[in-house]
Amino acid sequence: MSNNFKIGFVGGGNMSTAIVQGILKNDAYPASNIWVSGPHLENLQKWSLLNTNVSIKNSDVVNNCEIIFLGIKPNKLETAVQQCLNGIESLSKKKSILFVSMLAGRKINDLQEVLSVLSPYADIRIIRIMPNTPMAVGAGICLYTTDNNVSQDQCKFLEDLLSSTALCERVEEPTMDTLGVLTACGPAFIYIVIEALADGAVKQGVPRAMALRHAAQVVVGSGQMVLQTGKHPGLLKDEVCSPAGSTICGVTELENGRLRSTFINAIEAATNRTKDLGKR
Repeated sequence: MSNNFKIGFVGGGNMSTAIVQGILKNDAYPASNIWVSGPHLENLQKWSLLNTNVSIKNSDVVNNCEIIFLGIKPNKLETAVQQCLNGIESLSKKKSILFVSMLAGRKINDLQEVLSVLSPYADIRIIRIMPNTPMAVGAGICLYTTDNNVSQDQCKFLEDLLSSTALCERVEEPTMDTLGVLTACGPAFIYIVIEALADGAVKQGVPRAMALRHAAQVVVGSGQMVLQTGKHPGLLKDEVCSPAGSTICGVTELENGRLRSTFINAIEAATNRTKDLGKR
């Protein structure tokens, strides 16, 4: 698969935007070959500024693109597909369309059932992905799983397309709703950590902009320590905590505040909600 294929996005929300910003930032794909649809043209202005093709008709994306990302809300899938069907052009020859779903909780067999109404017009293949917003700056994670009809070439195309924006990893579908919550929801949890650390420094008299910048870098550096050293985070924590020192006193307050169990419970709550979103 090459850059001659046209890529579409049904739904131009935050996640779709993050993916395209990452792709364009790294020159992974030409903007002229990217289409996006949404119900309100005024909400697509940011896409126009990126020099992509915009439309209020989902069918324009289906008619023009071979790879289509589904970025609407999970409960809007049926409506969006019906809108595609209403305006689809009759083709003298079936074309192949690879649908890439970002819909939390909507499983492959569910997607196959809903998208089957398009099968008279196209050979439908499906990849389900769980991306995250740091893809916008080339530092994301994107998990994916496929139906049985997706080829290795199509998997490679997806990985190549997203490689400049994210660590792309293929997993079994049951993992999508568990590990996927960690990777997709995790950034929001970490943003709260960064904000809270910065607030603590501000309380001690540090200017806010400086506190935020350094709190963010602490998270970046700590993550790299885990990845590059291969050491367990607990061991790395112990290496910072000297006896009767400042760090262990701070860690004690985190333990008193049940930070660990709060994060564990957050992952569980988000996982349960993701499963609920997949129910029709």
